Amino acid sequence: MRLFVAIDLEEAIRQKIVRFLEDVREFVPEARWVRPESLHVTLKFIGEQSEDRVAAITERLRSVTLPGMEISFRGYGFFPTTKAPRVFWVGIQSGPALAELAGSIDTGLTELNIPREDRTFSPHLTLARSGAGSGSPKWRKGDGPNSVFATLQKRLAAMSNLDFGTMTAREFFLYQSQLSRGGSQYRKLQGFPLL
Repeated sequence: MRLFVAIDLEEAIRQKIVRFLEDVREFVPEARWVRPESLHVTLKFIGEQSEDRVAAITERLRSVTLPGMEISFRGYGFFPTTKAPRVFWVGIQSGPALAELAGSIDTGLTELNIPREDRTFSPHLTLARSGAGSGSPKWRKGDGPNSVFATLQKRLAAMSNLDFGTMTAREFFLYQSQLSRGGSQYRKLQGFPLL
């Protein structure tokens, strides 16, 4: 089973992003756009695990006891850079609380021999990817100057700053990711309250 931990979006914010995507999708028709139901804030990618490990992972995630937090969705960017864009994303602002949550999850899961994240937590909401491969922000072999998102970049520069709103995160989830021809499908396995 391919697993990850994430926060789901409030429906009002999801709908604002959906309307935005409907307006800009035509500028990069060759991109792989994220399906609206798949939008989430990733806290930890766990990766492939056997089904019998889910109970231990769930127990470890239950031990994370942090308060809810405000999360704002605004601004945008491209990974790895604007001149070599492979991923189009919306920015996430939450102060230190969101990074603390991701760090607590990461630390707790290392006790189950799940590798620690090798990069600093950089919250973002992926909207589109060019070509094949992951949405990793890291520079990869083969990345270089390209014009895949050039038209979109010009359109975005002419718009006012993107702001999709603020929500209060009251829980996070353990998800299963199932790969399919139409893209990954996500299924919530368990929810965990933020106090």
